[in-house]
Amino acid sequence: MKKTVLTFGLISGAISSLLMVATLPFAHRIGFNKALIVGYTTIVLSFLLVFFGIRSYRDNIGHGQITFKKAFAVGISITLISCIFYVATWEILYFNFMHDFMDNYGTDTIEKLKASGASPAAVQVQVQHLKRLKEQYENPLFNSLMTFIEPFPIGLAITLISAAVLRKKAQSQPAQSPLPAS
Repeated sequence: MKKTVLTFGLISGAISSLLMVATLPFAHRIGFNKALIVGYTTIVLSFLLVFFGIRSYRDNIGHGQITFKKAFAVGISITLISCIFYVATWEILYFNFMHDFMDNYGTDTIEKLKASGASPAAVQVQVQHLKRLKEQYENPLFNSLMTFIEPFPIGLAITLISAAVLRKKAQSQPAQSPLPAS
């Protein structure tokens, strides 16, 4: 199981990291709402390796058979490896290259809120919330946890679906008839 999990987990994590590095710098140019769609699309793409990893395990190691429990274990392990890559990539990008991300995100959020006709009091509440969030994001542990919960639910869902779709039980042998063959 280790080889399959590591192989597909590392590939999924590499895809996730590469797509983040390739797309995140353009988030402010295309707008944060569109960037959110692009970001989650790249996460889904990277988690397709969960399906292929479970299938590979079933076909190559399980000799065409796998239980839901085993398929889930393989899939969630691949998901966790991929999520670790995702978090590590974000931490490197955020703290070394994109430390102004929360400022840009906050400015975009406030501009949209003002454009929607929100009251000055509502805008001020949002400004205070964004200030607290920015302070919390300076803590690498909080930052990592918040980043981890972005891809993990998607990976969990893909793992559950893949485990359900790919499970195969051993085919039972037909019982021998007590009558002699004629």
